Amino acid sequence: MLREDGASDGVVVLRQGTTTVSYAPVTGVPSMAQVLEASGPDVLAALAAELPGWQISVPEQLGRQLVLAGARMVRHAATMHRDLRKDPPPPQWAEQTPQAPLRLVPCDRPASALLPAQRQAYPPGHPDSFDGSDQQLLTEMIQPLLSGRVLGPVLDCSALVVDADDQVVAGLVANDFNGTAWIGDVFRRPGPDFAGLGGLLLRRALALAAAQGWPVMGLAVTVGNTAQQRYEKLGFTTTETSMKIVVN
Repeated sequence: MLREDGASDGVVVLRQGTTTVSYAPVTGVPSMAQVLEASGPDVLAALAAELPGWQISVPEQLGRQLVLAGARMVRHAATMHRDLRKDPPPPQWAEQTPQAPLRLVPCDRPASALLPAQRQAYPPGHPDSFDGSDQQLLTEMIQPLLSGRVLGPVLDCSALVVDADDQVVAGLVANDFNGTAWIGDVFRRPGPDFAGLGGLLLRRALALAAAQGWPVMGLAVTVGNTAQQRYEKLGFTTTETSMKIVVN
């Protein structure tokens, strides 16, 4: 296997016979990579030799081929976008607030403050449930998202909702993801007292991002998550599908 490391962009190219695979590790997240291009008969073997146990994002067609060949699928996701210039959201969405005693606060609290509500939002059986411990959820997902290590700097259209006890019950984290306003996470505690908070936060973020001149807002949602239909009602359309796999 011939391995070529990119001089500046972090891209690694693997070559063996007629098989070529190029990938890039995800900055700030250990053991995670994105395949950029792949061709040839031995893509699975090349990935297994180079990235055993890593979570690898691949285009859906390649992902299906690799799963049939023995890879394990971790997530099947749809990438969705809303064009904020061709389809601008109503400006008044930016002024929406939850009913008292709930209130909006900036997304500037430590990751530990978001953990209870984020964990409750994705219980076991949910398409996006996290199987690891609370500490793993903090260090592998919430902290990297809030620090900007994964998707880029947090935008000020992000917000949290707190209750009368100042505890976080919902939140939306938006990031500057390579020049696109990107919804990194939107969550709320279950129950009728918190129903509608996700939609409120999304509408607010769309309006604020449009007012600030962002041309597009994007997000990724797991296929099978009912939230995909709610995003469609808010003007998001699916632009790409991908799979996250693990090879051994």
